[in-house]
Amino acid sequence: MKQFCFLALALCLSLSAMAQTTVLHCGKMVDTKNGKVLTKKTIYVENNTITKVVDGYASAKKDETLIDLKNQTVLPGFIDMHVHIEGETGPKRYIEPFTKNEADVAYTAQEIGERTLMAGFTTVRDLGGSGVNVSLRNAINAGTVTGPRIYTAEKAIGTTGGHADPTNGYKKTLMEDPGPKEGVINSVEDARKAVRQRYKNGADCIKITATGGVLSVSKNGSNPQFKQEEVNEIVQTAKEYGMHVAAHAHGIEGMKRAIKAGVTTIEHGSMMDKETADLMKQYGTYLVPTLSAGRYVGEKADVPGYYPAIIIPKIREVNAALKETFKMVQKENVAIAFGTDAGVFPHGDNAKEFRYMVETGWSPMFAIQSATVTNAKILDMEDSLGVLDQGYLADIIAVNDDPTRDITTTENVVFVMKNGKVYKNKL
Repeated sequence: MKQFCFLALALCLSLSAMAQTTVLHCGKMVDTKNGKVLTKKTIYVENNTITKVVDGYASAKKDETLIDLKNQTVLPGFIDMHVHIEGETGPKRYIEPFTKNEADVAYTAQEIGERTLMAGFTTVRDLGGSGVNVSLRNAINAGTVTGPRIYTAEKAIGTTGGHADPTNGYKKTLMEDPGPKEGVINSVEDARKAVRQRYKNGADCIKITATGGVLSVSKNGSNPQFKQEEVNEIVQTAKEYGMHVAAHAHGIEGMKRAIKAGVTTIEHGSMMDKETADLMKQYGTYLVPTLSAGRYVGEKADVPGYYPAIIIPKIREVNAALKETFKMVQKENVAIAFGTDAGVFPHGDNAKEFRYMVETGWSPMFAIQSATVTNAKILDMEDSLGVLDQGYLADIIAVNDDPTRDITTTENVVFVMKNGKVYKNKL
């Protein structure tokens, strides 16, 4: 009997210890679902979930942890739909495949992951790396290392010589002939196998390079790089395996083929025309503008030696189209998802995308919603992420000012909670 009582007591104490309650007093709170800024709210968190949100500043009990954010504005953790977490920009970037081991990439990715989380991005979609991104996701989920929640495409899928061909720019004796296993396809059968390989390798979603790319060591940055039947097969196979497809695309024809195939997002969309915008609305496709990438590469193109010479004309061509493209995109009311292409610029500066979106013409609230409720919907996590309300995961951040009045305050996140655990508190 004594043993039974002892075990019962131990179980009660264990359950009590698990049910940790944190109380957050929020001076302002962004209601992303309704597009409003509310004042004087209290958020209750138990373990990794928001249990309730009440008006005013409710008193915390003795066994509850109180966090005072009365002088801050509180938001859901941001979601970046386009990052490359295994590395980042620099003049040495093009030689690193020859000098870095997989372990080197992993240590770099771990530091980048932590930097990203500290910037207030509690969730990211990683759109292409070497496969270390899958291991990093698993380590973060296991609590081994610190970083954002990662949805990863593992290795992007391209065509021979295309933007995602990992051997572009190599000397001929090193080029070999990568195939579906390495994410390079040249037929419908290859397309099917490449998707299945990504699934086998642990991908959460699929990334394709529907057109040439600006920063790959190849001449054309905008030509279509898949036949219609190839991209159709990729999207259909991905759907059968429960994955959505993101399509890198600068040129019009490659965008059209990807949209008609049923991709979920178009990444960049630099040279989009009205016909393509109408097609996106017809198919319910989201555009991820990645304004930060365009700004950064435009600046670095003027730095001698920063990029290989073959890349500079492509940067000029794409950046020349951006202003008119996004003016048209806004006018046509194309659906927008927040994504930055972090890695093309330094990780941790992801929030500059908010500033660029507002400068381009979107409202601060629209930009915030694109990085919260919109992206949560794309990830099929609209009931768990992107909103501060009962039943949602406790991904909570805070900034010092009201971002609907000064969007640049998002670039200085002072408090970060992910899954109910506080990772940053600079109050």
